[in-house]
Amino acid sequence: MVLDSFCVAASLFVLTIALGVLRQGGLARLTLILGTLATLIGSAANLPGGSATGALWSLGDIAVTWQLQPAAAWLLFWGGLAALAAFLSPSRAKNPTIWMAGAAVALLGSLGVAGLQEGVSFLIAWEFLSFGGAVMLLADGLQETQRGGQASLYMLALLEIGAVALLLCLVLLGAQDTDFTGWAASWATYGGAAFGVAVLFIIGFGAKLGILPFYEWYPGAYGSGSGASGALLSGVVLNVAYFALGRAMLDWLPVSAATGVGILLVSLGTVSAILAILYAFQQEDWRRLLAFSTAENAGLAVVALGAASLFRADGLAMLMTLAWTVGLIHLGGHGLAKGAMMLSADRVAAVRGHYQIAQSRVLAIAPWTLGIGALFGAMSLAAMPPMAGFASEWYLFQTVFQDFHLTSSAAQVTLALGGAGLALTAAIALATMVKVFGIGLLGREENPGKVTGRWPVLGLGLLVLAYPVALPWTLAALAQDNWPATPAAIAAMVRGPILVPLTPHFAFISPPLLLLTGLLLALIPLGLLGWSHRRHGRRRVPVWGHGLRRIPAENAITALAFSNALREFYSFVYRPRTQTRARHTEREYFVRDLQFEYSQAPVFGPWLFRPAVRLLQQLSDRIGLVLQNGSLNAYLAYIGILLIVVFASVFYL
Repeated sequence: MVLDSFCVAASLFVLTIALGVLRQGGLARLTLILGTLATLIGSAANLPGGSATGALWSLGDIAVTWQLQPAAAWLLFWGGLAALAAFLSPSRAKNPTIWMAGAAVALLGSLGVAGLQEGVSFLIAWEFLSFGGAVMLLADGLQETQRGGQASLYMLALLEIGAVALLLCLVLLGAQDTDFTGWAASWATYGGAAFGVAVLFIIGFGAKLGILPFYEWYPGAYGSGSGASGALLSGVVLNVAYFALGRAMLDWLPVSAATGVGILLVSLGTVSAILAILYAFQQEDWRRLLAFSTAENAGLAVVALGAASLFRADGLAMLMTLAWTVGLIHLGGHGLAKGAMMLSADRVAAVRGHYQIAQSRVLAIAPWTLGIGALFGAMSLAAMPPMAGFASEWYLFQTVFQDFHLTSSAAQVTLALGGAGLALTAAIALATMVKVFGIGLLGREENPGKVTGRWPVLGLGLLVLAYPVALPWTLAALAQDNWPATPAAIAAMVRGPILVPLTPHFAFISPPLLLLTGLLLALIPLGLLGWSHRRHGRRRVPVWGHGLRRIPAENAITALAFSNALREFYSFVYRPRTQTRARHTEREYFVRDLQFEYSQAPVFGPWLFRPAVRLLQQLSDRIGLVLQNGSLNAYLAYIGILLIVVFASVFYL
């Protein structure tokens, strides 16, 4: 039944691609929604016990099989809910039928990455993820063609670096057998070079996860598309990429290399999260801010994966399961919260005509449903109780606090420093979400217009609240996962309605009890307000604004003013640039207008990506002079050499 559900989903996605190309928008939307529902049904049915292995087709004498493990089903399910909400929302794409086709391609790739058990077909599915995302962003067309195209090409270029790294892994581990079942044994034969293969996997999957330096494609790509595209990229696409990295690090990687790889993962995840949230705080565009936030949350999940690798190296199976499960919990809740905020950005842009973070009366003119959904999403991304982000990040803190169980001093120090980095990340994330919600949705500016599409936002917001409350019961769906989890560890994480990280000494107030306690405590201020109203009545007085009878809109706080203090304090990271240009009428003291621009310099672009681009351009210019020489004999020789290389590679594989 499970395999049948995913076969139906894949068939519907293929039909969506055809309908999108044929410009049948209504039918394409319907088949896309039905395919997503089939994916959700299959994932939910798979969670308790896992799916059986099913044969799909053959590549020569290589059997292509598909099996969905409970961990993949967990990530696919919660990411699929955010995708479904995006499909139910009003589209802001300039070419919606092509956008639906691109979304179907990305979802097809997600199914393949989550379940395929063979290397060649897996790489094809991995490319589907990249290509589908690029099609969605280009179909959105929310920036001028040149800038949107450059952002998509930049994304594809960095993702192809990752694809090449994965291709090298396939050559190294699957030269004899591309089936994943033999990769662990093949990897173990590399001895000391096993760490280098792990680095290739981290580059390959980290390019899509946004691990440094690859997170720098996030703001440009997300900023050229709609919030619906961001909901898919931050949800189901990110989730399956994390599962693929986890499978490589916890299933195939030799235990002898697990300590070094774990230290590398914790370090990369921590630094990525800090840098990403620092740059998120400075953004003035909803999509760019949320894009950096996605990279930050991916970095937190990678920290959990690195901790799992360190515990695996010391044979601490219970703690390894804890860390891996925390990563799953974190990304499941993140997909819901980020989907709510991305779709809220679309609703704001539909009213205001742009995605800039500036004070407006969107919540004043919008139904309360939009405000509740956006508030819950922002609270979760800020790790405020009792939302999903609070439960997962507190679990993550409890995981890194278990460093005293490790035997390696370097591993202990790494986890301790990782905990300090997580604390800094959480603090800046709180300020970032206050900025995007407080400035982006509240204010005094008049904005006539009607807000539509708020129900999907409300649905995701309520799921963000229900997700942690239900964790004491939904975690049982992962208890039968025999890879890489230890079922006893997941059972030990729950004491009735209380979430306990393995031992009561690290227990905390569980979200269900926290929600109930919060509702009861809320009765106290409500009762005081009622008593005050009955005794003194209601008084309305104007807001004091420095003696002004009316507060002008120019006095409203801006996104720059809100984040400028941190911009100055971390100037050694941001390297801010400020430009002021004045235009005059006739003489210099008659200023007609004043233009003010500010920006932050990227960390890796100037010294890593741009020199590489210049080097490739110079090499292509020189090689082009040799290859394009106008000689027919030379062109035939090139073709002959290429054929020899192709035949040699086929015989080698």
